Amino acid sequence: MQTAALVLVLLSAFLHASWNAMLKRHPNPEAGVVGVITVATVGGGLWALGMRGEAFPTTRGLMWALCAGACESVYLVALARALHRAPLGLAYTVSRGGAMLLVWPVSVLLLAERVSVWSLTGAWVLGAGLVVMHVSRPQGRAASGVAWAALSAVAIAGYHLSYKLALAERALPPALFTTGLLIALPVLMVERGRQLGFVVLLRQAWCQPWLVLVGGTISMLSFSLLLTALSDSGAGVVLTLRNTSIAFALLLAALQGERLGHRQLSGAVLVSVGAVLLGIPA
Repeated sequence: MQTAALVLVLLSAFLHASWNAMLKRHPNPEAGVVGVITVATVGGGLWALGMRGEAFPTTRGLMWALCAGACESVYLVALARALHRAPLGLAYTVSRGGAMLLVWPVSVLLLAERVSVWSLTGAWVLGAGLVVMHVSRPQGRAASGVAWAALSAVAIAGYHLSYKLALAERALPPALFTTGLLIALPVLMVERGRQLGFVVLLRQAWCQPWLVLVGGTISMLSFSLLLTALSDSGAGVVLTLRNTSIAFALLLAALQGERLGHRQLSGAVLVSVGAVLLGIPA
């Protein structure tokens, strides 16, 4: 991985953890995510206005974009429910770590990504860090949150691979990002609107407008940096590196008052070391 791509992924990881932490602070994350993604969709549309060239040169590229949007829908619904029920550090670890375990072998076996001693060692160290960070078995409401986080992990893996395959078909990142969210946002609104009522949903989603506006902007920036890095690097390496956002999320969780144990801190160090090893060129 080139240095520029490494920097983009790490910055994307920090921004991703940041908007998740902001969503966690929303009085109702399951409603707040609608506002955040609305802002991100508008931002993506503005980004797409400035692009040059054909958005989707091939039909397969468009189909992978639609697939990514479907996975984004599941991811956002599951993420909001996980954050509503479980601590930020736990929900984030399960969702991002689980996605890595799914994407890494698939990207190597099916997408023919290169494996070096450094990348293999880095993946093992990072994976060990995720295991170490996993806390004891949660109970009650937190257990439900972990289950939703696990579903989120499957969806993250799905949209990540779909984005990579669409980019391989020369799809332009702004169009790809905006298409995915234009599919996910209506699904979010219908799913949440049926539960809360659309008037209540809109009122709760925008009850803290500055949090939603900033969170949505950060979310858009995070995904745009991710797609830019994906267009130049392998999916397995990018997603594994992006899981350094777990360490950022743990720090942000601590700032929000969540307690960090020795296992979580040790795991964060291993994740960081693994990220550095993965960034060494093959």
